[in-house]
Amino acid sequence: HPIAGLADSKKLTPARRDKLYDEIRAKALCCSIAQASVEEIDQLNILQATLLAMRRAVLGLRLKPAMVLVDGNRLPMLDIPAEAIVKGDALVPAISAASILAKVHRDRWCAQVDAEFPEYGFAGHKGYGTAMHMEALREHGACIHHRRSFAPVAQRILSLS
Repeated sequence: HPIAGLADSKKLTPARRDKLYDEIRAKALCCSIAQASVEEIDQLNILQATLLAMRRAVLGLRLKPAMVLVDGNRLPMLDIPAEAIVKGDALVPAISAASILAKVHRDRWCAQVDAEFPEYGFAGHKGYGTAMHMEALREHGACIHHRRSFAPVAQRILSLS
């Protein structure tokens, strides 16, 4: 049965994403969520680390797909046919579902980081460079979850040395 209401994860409320997350997990033949570490992002750059995480997610699937659809205009290195679709998270239900799984997973991770480092407010800004996040960086410096290659973090580190 198709899943009603799939859309670009950024266009959905957190409550709607959570509900869809559970339905996607229940109905999907399999799914895999992967990430790149802060160190990998700093070493490779954000694009290459994103492609690495995509590759890990595909390789982590219990079933090998016949085709991989990716949101955007770049593909990870795979031994499976793949297609990059610009705005795919708004156009292709399978990509919408993947974007919802990824967003909910990340938001939950940010809530865990917030419990560990409440002074940064990760539960609110979700890792984005909001004014509040930048102020917390200025006040407290970077924690282990901050990318050293992110300009405001790098500037803060330089200003301390």
